[in-house]
Amino acid sequence: LPFLPHLLSCALLKIDQILIHQKIELLEAIIGFETNNQYEIKNVLGQTIFRAKENNDCCTRNCCGALRSFNIKLMDNMDCEVIQLVRPFRCNSCWCPCCLQELEVQAPPGTVIGYVVQDWHPCLPKFSIQGPSRETLLKLEGPCLACNCCGDVNFELKDKDGEQCIGRISKQWSGLVKEIFSDADNFGIQFPMDLDVKIKAVLLGACFLIDFMFFEKTGDKNQRFTIFR
Repeated sequence: LPFLPHLLSCALLKIDQILIHQKIELLEAIIGFETNNQYEIKNVLGQTIFRAKENNDCCTRNCCGALRSFNIKLMDNMDCEVIQLVRPFRCNSCWCPCCLQELEVQAPPGTVIGYVVQDWHPCLPKFSIQGPSRETLLKLEGPCLACNCCGDVNFELKDKDGEQCIGRISKQWSGLVKEIFSDADNFGIQFPMDLDVKIKAVLLGACFLIDFMFFEKTGDKNQRFTIFR
Protein backbone atom coordinates (compact mmCIF):
# COMPACT_ATOMS: atom_id res chain seq x y z
CA LEU A 1 0.00 0.00 0.00
CA PRO A 2 1.38 3.45 -0.90
CA PHE A 3 0.80 4.98 2.55
CA LEU A 4 3.04 2.46 4.34
CA PRO A 5 6.36 4.28 3.60
CA HIS A 6 4.72 7.42 4.98
CA LEU A 7 3.83 5.59 8.21
CA LEU A 8 7.43 4.43 8.52
CA SER A 9 8.70 7.99 8.04
CA CYS A 10 6.29 9.38 10.62
CA ALA A 11 7.41 6.81 13.20
CA LEU A 12 11.18 7.06 12.68
CA LEU A 13 11.89 10.47 11.13
CA LYS A 14 12.25 12.70 14.20
CA ILE A 15 13.52 10.21 16.77
CA ASP A 16 16.97 9.19 17.86
CA GLN A 17 15.91 6.75 20.59
CA ILE A 18 13.76 3.63 20.43
CA LEU A 19 12.88 1.20 23.22
CA ILE A 20 12.13 -2.43 22.42
CA HIS A 21 10.60 -4.47 25.21
CA GLN A 22 10.17 -8.23 24.86
CA LYS A 23 7.01 -9.53 26.49
CA ILE A 24 7.16 -12.24 29.12
CA GLU A 25 5.68 -15.55 27.98
CA LEU A 26 4.42 -17.53 30.99
CA LEU A 27 4.84 -20.97 29.39
CA GLU A 28 8.44 -20.29 28.45
CA ALA A 29 9.27 -18.78 31.84
CA ILE A 30 7.88 -21.75 33.76
CA ILE A 31 8.89 -24.82 31.75
CA GLY A 32 11.36 -23.44 29.20
CA PHE A 33 9.17 -24.25 26.18
CA GLU A 34 10.24 -21.80 23.48
CA THR A 35 7.39 -19.62 22.20
CA ASN A 36 7.18 -16.94 19.51
CA ASN A 37 8.89 -13.78 20.73
CA GLN A 38 6.74 -10.67 21.04
CA TYR A 39 7.90 -7.09 21.50
CA GLU A 40 6.67 -3.58 22.16
CA ILE A 41 8.67 -0.86 20.40
CA LYS A 42 8.48 2.59 21.99
CA ASN A 43 9.91 6.07 21.55
CA VAL A 44 11.84 7.98 24.20
CA LEU A 45 8.57 9.20 25.76
CA GLY A 46 7.46 5.62 26.34
CA GLN A 47 4.82 5.77 23.60
CA THR A 48 4.35 2.56 21.62
CA ILE A 49 5.09 3.05 17.93
CA PHE A 50 5.30 -0.58 16.80
CA ARG A 51 4.46 -4.06 18.05
CA ALA A 52 6.51 -6.99 16.80
CA LYS A 53 5.77 -10.71 16.77
CA GLU A 54 7.83 -13.64 15.57
CA ASN A 55 6.04 -16.00 13.19
CA ASN A 56 7.53 -19.45 13.58
CA ASP A 57 6.53 -23.08 14.09
CA CYS A 58 6.99 -25.07 17.29
CA CYS A 59 9.55 -27.49 15.84
CA THR A 60 11.83 -24.75 14.48
CA ARG A 61 11.74 -22.76 17.73
CA ASN A 62 12.54 -25.65 20.03
CA CYS A 63 14.89 -27.68 17.81
CA CYS A 64 16.97 -24.88 16.30
CA GLY A 65 16.94 -22.54 19.30
CA ALA A 66 18.64 -19.18 18.80
CA LEU A 67 19.95 -20.27 15.38
CA ARG A 68 16.42 -20.60 14.02
CA SER A 69 15.15 -18.85 10.94
CA PHE A 70 12.35 -16.41 11.64
CA ASN A 71 9.89 -13.94 10.22
CA ILE A 72 9.12 -10.99 12.50
CA LYS A 73 6.31 -8.60 11.61
CA LEU A 74 6.21 -5.06 12.98
CA MET A 75 2.73 -3.55 13.25
CA ASP A 76 1.77 0.06 13.95
CA ASN A 77 -0.92 1.18 16.40
CA MET A 78 -3.59 0.61 13.76
CA ASP A 79 -2.48 -3.02 13.27
CA CYS A 80 -1.01 -2.17 9.87
CA GLU A 81 2.09 -4.21 9.01
CA VAL A 82 4.88 -1.72 8.39
CA ILE A 83 8.14 -3.70 8.58
CA GLN A 84 8.99 -7.36 8.09
CA LEU A 85 12.26 -8.97 9.18
CA VAL A 86 13.31 -12.23 7.52
CA ARG A 87 16.19 -14.32 8.83
CA PRO A 88 17.19 -17.56 7.05
CA PHE A 89 18.75 -20.46 8.92
CA ARG A 90 22.51 -20.01 8.90
CA CYS A 91 25.59 -21.37 10.64
CA ASN A 92 26.79 -19.80 13.89
CA SER A 93 30.49 -20.54 13.45
CA CYS A 94 33.07 -17.97 12.38
CA TRP A 95 34.93 -20.83 10.68
CA CYS A 96 32.21 -21.19 8.03
CA PRO A 97 32.55 -17.96 6.02
CA CYS A 98 30.26 -19.26 3.28
CA CYS A 99 27.24 -19.50 5.59
CA LEU A 100 27.28 -16.41 7.81
CA GLN A 101 24.29 -14.76 9.45
CA GLU A 102 22.00 -12.47 7.48
CA LEU A 103 18.76 -10.55 7.99
CA GLU A 104 16.53 -9.05 5.30
CA VAL A 105 14.46 -5.95 6.12
CA GLN A 106 11.30 -5.20 4.14
CA ALA A 107 9.24 -1.99 4.41
CA PRO A 108 6.50 -2.32 3.40
CA PRO A 109 6.45 -6.14 3.43
CA GLY A 110 7.56 -7.42 0.04
CA THR A 111 9.80 -4.39 -0.65
CA VAL A 112 13.41 -4.93 0.45
CA ILE A 113 15.02 -1.79 1.90
CA GLY A 114 18.20 -3.35 3.25
CA TYR A 115 20.15 -6.17 4.81
CA VAL A 116 22.18 -6.88 7.92
CA VAL A 117 25.04 -9.18 6.88
CA GLN A 118 27.65 -10.76 9.12
CA ASP A 119 31.23 -10.15 7.96
CA TRP A 120 33.76 -12.92 8.45
CA HIS A 121 36.26 -12.39 11.26
CA PRO A 122 37.96 -15.05 13.43
CA CYS A 123 37.52 -13.12 16.68
CA LEU A 124 35.19 -10.13 16.41
CA PRO A 125 31.46 -10.01 15.57
CA LYS A 126 31.25 -7.72 12.54
CA PHE A 127 28.30 -6.76 10.34
CA SER A 128 27.59 -4.70 7.25
CA ILE A 129 24.44 -2.58 7.10
CA GLN A 130 23.49 -2.75 3.42
CA GLY A 131 20.98 -1.07 1.14
CA PRO A 132 18.51 -2.84 -1.17
CA SER A 133 21.17 -3.32 -3.86
CA ARG A 134 23.59 -4.89 -1.39
CA GLU A 135 25.69 -1.73 -1.18
CA THR A 136 27.39 -1.25 2.20
CA LEU A 137 26.15 1.85 4.04
CA LEU A 138 27.40 1.36 7.60
CA LYS A 139 29.43 -1.09 9.67
CA LEU A 140 28.84 -2.71 13.07
CA GLU A 141 31.62 -4.13 15.20
CA GLY A 142 31.24 -5.88 18.55
CA PRO A 143 33.69 -6.99 21.24
CA CYS A 144 35.68 -10.22 21.15
CA LEU A 145 33.49 -11.71 23.90
CA ALA A 146 29.90 -10.65 23.22
CA CYS A 147 28.59 -11.49 26.67
CA ASN A 148 27.82 -9.17 29.54
CA CYS A 149 29.11 -9.95 33.00
CA CYS A 150 28.16 -7.05 35.29
CA GLY A 151 28.60 -4.57 32.44
CA ASP A 152 27.38 -3.37 29.06
CA VAL A 153 28.27 -4.91 25.70
CA ASN A 154 28.75 -2.34 22.93
CA PHE A 155 28.52 -2.89 19.17
CA GLU A 156 30.05 0.19 17.56
CA LEU A 157 28.20 1.72 14.60
CA LYS A 158 30.65 3.14 12.07
CA ASP A 159 30.70 4.64 8.59
CA LYS A 160 30.96 2.36 5.58
CA ASP A 161 34.76 2.40 5.74
CA GLY A 162 34.70 1.29 9.36
CA GLU A 163 36.62 4.34 10.54
CA GLN A 164 34.37 7.00 12.08
CA CYS A 165 32.09 5.95 14.94
CA ILE A 166 28.60 7.46 14.64
CA GLY A 167 26.77 5.45 17.29
CA ARG A 168 26.39 2.01 18.82
CA ILE A 169 24.14 -0.86 19.75
CA SER A 170 24.54 -1.65 23.45
CA LYS A 171 23.41 -4.62 25.46
CA GLN A 172 23.01 -3.08 28.89
CA TRP A 173 23.45 -4.84 32.22
CA SER A 174 20.03 -5.52 33.78
CA GLY A 175 21.08 -6.66 37.24
CA LEU A 176 22.26 -10.03 38.52
CA VAL A 177 18.85 -11.57 39.30
CA LYS A 178 17.29 -10.62 35.96
CA GLU A 179 20.35 -11.67 33.98
CA ILE A 180 20.43 -15.13 35.58
CA PHE A 181 16.74 -15.96 35.78
CA SER A 182 14.81 -13.94 33.23
CA ASP A 183 17.08 -12.47 30.52
CA ALA A 184 15.49 -9.08 31.13
CA ASP A 185 17.88 -7.47 28.69
CA ASN A 186 18.37 -3.83 27.81
CA PHE A 187 19.80 -2.91 24.42
CA GLY A 188 20.78 0.42 22.92
CA ILE A 189 21.57 1.84 19.49
CA GLN A 190 23.03 5.27 19.02
CA PHE A 191 22.73 6.98 15.64
CA PRO A 192 22.26 10.50 14.24
CA MET A 193 18.68 11.78 14.23
CA ASP A 194 18.99 12.83 10.57
CA LEU A 195 19.87 9.29 9.45
CA ASP A 196 17.64 8.02 6.64
CA VAL A 197 14.52 6.34 8.06
CA LYS A 198 15.14 3.25 5.94
CA ILE A 199 18.59 2.82 7.48
CA LYS A 200 17.03 3.29 10.92
CA ALA A 201 14.62 0.49 10.09
CA VAL A 202 17.53 -1.75 9.03
CA LEU A 203 19.35 -0.94 12.28
CA LEU A 204 16.19 -1.85 14.13
CA GLY A 205 16.41 -5.23 12.44
CA ALA A 206 20.06 -5.46 13.47
CA CYS A 207 18.92 -5.30 17.11
CA PHE A 208 16.88 -8.46 16.70
CA LEU A 209 19.67 -10.31 14.87
CA ILE A 210 22.26 -9.42 17.51
CA ASP A 211 19.89 -10.46 20.28
CA PHE A 212 19.22 -13.86 18.71
CA MET A 213 22.88 -14.46 17.91
CA PHE A 214 24.41 -13.53 21.26
CA PHE A 215 21.77 -13.20 23.97
CA GLU A 216 18.83 -15.45 23.11
CA LYS A 217 18.47 -18.65 25.11
CA THR A 218 15.69 -20.69 26.67
CA GLY A 219 13.79 -18.50 29.08
CA ASP A 220 14.55 -15.21 27.32
CA LYS A 221 11.68 -13.15 28.50
CA ASN A 222 11.98 -9.47 29.07
CA GLN A 223 14.13 -7.68 26.53
CA ARG A 224 14.50 -4.03 25.83
CA PHE A 225 16.43 -2.31 23.06
CA THR A 226 17.18 1.39 23.12
CA ILE A 227 18.14 3.47 20.11
CA PHE A 228 19.97 6.69 21.00
CA ARG A 229 21.67 9.42 19.09
